[in-house]
Amino acid sequence: MAEIILSGSIRENLLALQRTTDLMNRTQTRLATGKKVNSALDNPNAFFTAQGLTNRANDLSHLLDGIGQAIQTIKAANEGVTAIVTLVEAAKAKANQALATTNTFTRAKYVEEYNELLNQVQKLAEDSGYNGKNLLGGAGNELTVYLNEDSSNFLTIASIGYTDLSTLGLATLTTATFGSLSVGLVDGSANPLNLSSRLVEDTSQFDAGGNTLTFEDANGNPIGSITVTDTMTVGEFITQVNANFTNIRASFANGTLTFQTSEEIAITGGAAGGALENATVVATASDWQTDGGIGSTLASLTEALDLLRAQASTFGTALTIVQDRQNFTKAFIGMLNQGSDMLTVADTNEEGANLLALQTRQQLSITALSLATQADQSVLRLFQ
Repeated sequence: MAEIILSGSIRENLLALQRTTDLMNRTQTRLATGKKVNSALDNPNAFFTAQGLTNRANDLSHLLDGIGQAIQTIKAANEGVTAIVTLVEAAKAKANQALATTNTFTRAKYVEEYNELLNQVQKLAEDSGYNGKNLLGGAGNELTVYLNEDSSNFLTIASIGYTDLSTLGLATLTTATFGSLSVGLVDGSANPLNLSSRLVEDTSQFDAGGNTLTFEDANGNPIGSITVTDTMTVGEFITQVNANFTNIRASFANGTLTFQTSEEIAITGGAAGGALENATVVATASDWQTDGGIGSTLASLTEALDLLRAQASTFGTALTIVQDRQNFTKAFIGMLNQGSDMLTVADTNEEGANLLALQTRQQLSITALSLATQADQSVLRLFQ
């Protein structure tokens, strides 16, 4: 087939129309994607530079997930320390309560409550983990937070072993094991005595004129004594024992006199051959039996509180650093994306104006092409 020959004017107008169509296609693509650089063909330097910025922003976005989880782990540990401080302060208050009384039975009760508080300190430390990491769980629980995309910048937060009380210089106290001695009291007819009966009615335990019962501790140190007169009733005797001793208490029920002690006690002075002539009540004293024992505990608690507050400060500093890096990373990601957009994002206002102008130019090019064609058609008139 013979090649089609176009006149010069038609070809020029056709080329102009084709160029306008290409420009319109490019403008429409920019408006559709919102970018003026959609591939390396559009602008290699801008495309690859923007891609590098976007890739780094994406890497940092993934890094933010790890930083966010690290913040939660630190917060969990800090909450744990705060709660432990409250428990240790409660334990200190319990020790002060014990110091305010001389009753060793009450002190023994406070020891049990104190030990339960310490037990809760350990339990709380065990429960302060987040997502498998517990900064209060001791060795092996250190937290490493990576702060840049190639992991060359990181922060390691050391763990502390508060699940072991010795880390705080604290220890569970020895609780008291109370001793007990029961003596049956009967009169000459083997009838049980009652609270209003005179003690000397039981001639197997007391002499007719009365006795002086002496109480000593395990080291032979005198604790005190009770003088039993020939008129003293069982009830009066119990009242005197409970009023005069903090480590011995007496009770009476169904004809039986019972001594309960919070430490080992020796009782002497009863009638010869009787249970109270020479009796030993075996018991174990608590660590708070004396003021000195309570004072030692208070000193340990004060040191523990200092350690806890210092650790809270350490966690607080780490939290501030990580949160600051989180905020910086978020801002830096925004800056990288903004830089990428400056290289690739199209100005929709400008592109809209360009499209309108190109549409007008297209119409003009079509008109010009039509006019050029009409000029060539005038040759046909020669054959009419």
